[in-house]
Amino acid sequence: MEIKMMLNGKQTTTEVKADSILLDVLRDLGCHSVKCGCETTNCGLCTVWIDGKSRLSCSILAVSVDGHEITTLEGVKAEAEEFGEFLAKEGAEQCGFCSPGFIMNVLAMVRELDDPDIEEIKEYLAGNLCRCTGYMGQLRAIQKYLQFKKEVRS
Repeated sequence: MEIKMMLNGKQTTTEVKADSILLDVLRDLGCHSVKCGCETTNCGLCTVWIDGKSRLSCSILAVSVDGHEITTLEGVKAEAEEFGEFLAKEGAEQCGFCSPGFIMNVLAMVRELDDPDIEEIKEYLAGNLCRCTGYMGQLRAIQKYLQFKKEVRS
């Protein structure tokens, strides 16, 4: 079956099977930032935005995104690189395997929450699993990034 979607700002048409998972379709379309880490919706590695909201692409049938806007890390490259610098400065990128999904959620959080405190940040990012860092570096990077964004807006 044919589906049409806006993928990273470009109208895209592709053939999918009725049981195709969005994660697999996106990877087939060249969005290699979208990864499979757990197959149980627990790690956040497959995070994408559907119509601007964070969603786990491993739990979504591709046919359900027909007519919707999908954004992957490839579609927010400049923002991702900006935040990635904060991660690197805090030594929080480690192996980098979880970074794409984590960054997608952080950027969504910046759009959705106004000046979140540390508990709100932890709650928002609870679905992201990192096996390397212990999260403290990531939390420092997020707080510094949020402060930077606040200063830029002022």
